[in-house]
Amino acid sequence: MSSAMAAMDLTTTTGYLVADARGRVVGRVEAPMFGTSPDVPDALAVRSGFLRRRRIVPAEAINAIDGRSGVIGLRLVRESIRSFG
Repeated sequence: MSSAMAAMDLTTTTGYLVADARGRVVGRVEAPMFGTSPDVPDALAVRSGFLRRRRIVPAEAINAIDGRSGVIGLRLVRESIRSFG
């Protein structure tokens, strides 16, 4: 993870819209996910509108977070993001 990404606070992104590298909507952030460290999230749980499916978006897949518009842009295309639940 780059130092710029380390500075981004993923705990405040609940409700943000997530778009893939092609600008297609993936869904909305449901919650940050904690794995390697109990106080720093390393992924986001994103819920799509289609069949209410969830996807795991790793922090390193995030290209940019726009706090003004509430949109997270990804480096990946939607099809390469893992689904769960």
